[in-house]
Amino acid sequence: MTVAHQHRRPLPLLTVQQIQSLQPNLADVVEYRKSGLSLNHIVGCPLECSYCVRHLYKNFEMKVPRALMSDEDAVLTLVNHQYFRPHITPIQLFNKATDPMLAIVKPHTFNTLRLLDERGLTNHVLVITRWRVDPEDCEVFNSFKNLKVTVLVTYSGIAHTGIEPVDSNIAANSLRTLYAHAEKYRTILYWRPIVPGLNDSDAHLRTAKALSEHAHASVFTGLFFRDEIAAYYAENELPDPYSQTARRKIMPEETEARILDLFHRPADHAEPWGPLFRKTSCAVAYAHGLADYNGHFGIQELCDICPKKQLGLCAAAWNAPALADAERAARALGATGPVEITERAIITEGLAEHPRYFLQHGYGFQVHDRAHPHRPRRHGRAEIGWQEGTPTP
Repeated sequence: MTVAHQHRRPLPLLTVQQIQSLQPNLADVVEYRKSGLSLNHIVGCPLECSYCVRHLYKNFEMKVPRALMSDEDAVLTLVNHQYFRPHITPIQLFNKATDPMLAIVKPHTFNTLRLLDERGLTNHVLVITRWRVDPEDCEVFNSFKNLKVTVLVTYSGIAHTGIEPVDSNIAANSLRTLYAHAEKYRTILYWRPIVPGLNDSDAHLRTAKALSEHAHASVFTGLFFRDEIAAYYAENELPDPYSQTARRKIMPEETEARILDLFHRPADHAEPWGPLFRKTSCAVAYAHGLADYNGHFGIQELCDICPKKQLGLCAAAWNAPALADAERAARALGATGPVEITERAIITEGLAEHPRYFLQHGYGFQVHDRAHPHRPRRHGRAEIGWQEGTPTP
């Protein structure tokens, strides 16, 4: 860790009363999300991206980052969490309430990584940023000996300052810097959110494709447009991207087709679309030369753009658990209805997202809720912008 990072003063801690005033899901510093067990003991962000998930936690107006606890206590909370498994559980750091590379947050990012690394943990750790990364930061990322660190740079190319005040060139420059200095860590172009009519012109797509040459892998995805975010758009008279909201991210079929057409290489190429992926964990796994820890291989239409070598890695690691074992584990976590294993996923009822992800990462096999089926070719996305199809569990 550089001297500058070592001597920066830590953020002030929120008082007990201030923490109690937060939404419970924000006050809880550990939350399971699909790409990992998420550690968020720093809250507050000045970047003001209109579509930020912070709207869901009712803290979008909290612009100055503050700490809920020390880095040391946060790491202890994480490793003692009921869903944490050493060397297995993927971890995300500061990805729901701040940006990990803000100047006053960055020392906590690096210190938290150091504390985890010194435990000898080899877990994946995802650091997602759209802010500035300099060569000195890369030196710190390269210093971790055990963790599999991936820095995902959020880039959209959105020029509408009411929707995204942060200049996308900041993210583009950070990605180039990270890629140029990468040794121990990997960096990914996190191309999101792609919104029709806003940042999906041919010029936007070509710019993103050129930028993808400065990453170990790229993942593209659409807009997470919930009611809380739509309300913010309406209140601030921002152009509605869609006429309705959705539980899942929105990536219209036509937009995806245009992206794939642009990236496509000759059919006999080992990487027909290059290192381009629909899912975050697929890109992370590819960048580290490993099989996807989310077990997406069971959803074959997800894999039709994957490099051939990666398909081999994922196929070798993908094995359905025994039904009796999966049922016993699901019941212990709260499943109520019948448990089924198909060639695509373990299907459960009454099991919340957190325990489903715990099972998914443990088995390396998809775990779905029967009430929310994954429809063919939509890849777990919202139905907006797709033709009607038959649900597939």
